[in-house]
Amino acid sequence: MIDASIPDRLMPAEWEPHEATWIGWPHHEPDWPGKLEPIPWVYAEIVRVLSAHERVEILCANEAVLAEARDRLERTRVDPAGYRLHLVPTDRVWLRDSGPTCVRTPDGRIELVHWKFNAWAKYDNFAADENVPVFVEKITGLKRHEACLPDSGKRIVLEGGGIETDGAGTLLVTEECFLSDVQARNPEMSRADYERAFSHWLGTRKTIWLGCGCVGDDTHGHIDDIARFVAPGVVLLAYEADPTDENHEASVDNLRRLELARDAAGRPLRVIKLPMPRPVWYEDMRLPASYANFYIANGVVIVPTFNDVNDRVALNILAEAFPARQVVGIHAVDLVLGQGTLHCLTQQQPAARPADA
Repeated sequence: MIDASIPDRLMPAEWEPHEATWIGWPHHEPDWPGKLEPIPWVYAEIVRVLSAHERVEILCANEAVLAEARDRLERTRVDPAGYRLHLVPTDRVWLRDSGPTCVRTPDGRIELVHWKFNAWAKYDNFAADENVPVFVEKITGLKRHEACLPDSGKRIVLEGGGIETDGAGTLLVTEECFLSDVQARNPEMSRADYERAFSHWLGTRKTIWLGCGCVGDDTHGHIDDIARFVAPGVVLLAYEADPTDENHEASVDNLRRLELARDAAGRPLRVIKLPMPRPVWYEDMRLPASYANFYIANGVVIVPTFNDVNDRVALNILAEAFPARQVVGIHAVDLVLGQGTLHCLTQQQPAARPADA
């Protein structure tokens, strides 16, 4: 079902209760050149951890991929009651970006916002990924809406990794992702156009604009590698303290912006610095290794780790931020070669709730 108007919708915070987590089983070797073989085992570990807390919906691009997923999950003894496999074509598996964004209506129902997807305005193969929200609609029965500009009806290109909400009307984004001429998704849209679109589709009342994302991010500035809400008014900021590191200048700028910002309720933000790991390289390519790419699920937070001394520091900070949840590190040195880690590959389906809840 496609409708350009869902009044009073609101995008829930990631820490709110989930019905399920959606992922896609890895199969696109160019995302992990020469390193694809270990990646399904990393995914099996992710499913093992998440499925103990909520159902995991797994998209498999073809029969061979589905058979591999079943084999890896069985061999690592993941409880089959905790996941479901679906035969759904995909180009890549970054469902944070190709999957729909869930919003909640005033009567508590969950509906799907289907952004136009063009592979970060960088790659040519995205036709299957563009249709992922259509399959999610069919599987879940949730109503789907194609996101367009409210005044013109033109489809909006956007990825879920580019937006971060507190669930109360505040959104974090970066200028690098939305306003740069590099990998421009919607070159005709201005800052004001985006803010109107965020308000219309996500219920945003305040957009906080940071500057740049982290070095090595091929999405060109996704927010989920640098700044994440962990509670209303509380932001974890990936901060590079080393002044000789390429990420330092952007970290200082983003900290300044957050310290000056107010949320939708008019409150100043509490900013907690999250360290960055040492640079992770593959040949001559610096990879976007960041602890900020964690994922919050029911009862658990999974965090990418990089065999780094700051792994423990980051895990402790997240444990303090989420005292009622388990905090589990997932080895991501191989995974990050795909230019993303745990938040990039997951997409939450929030739970519906009564209108008066």
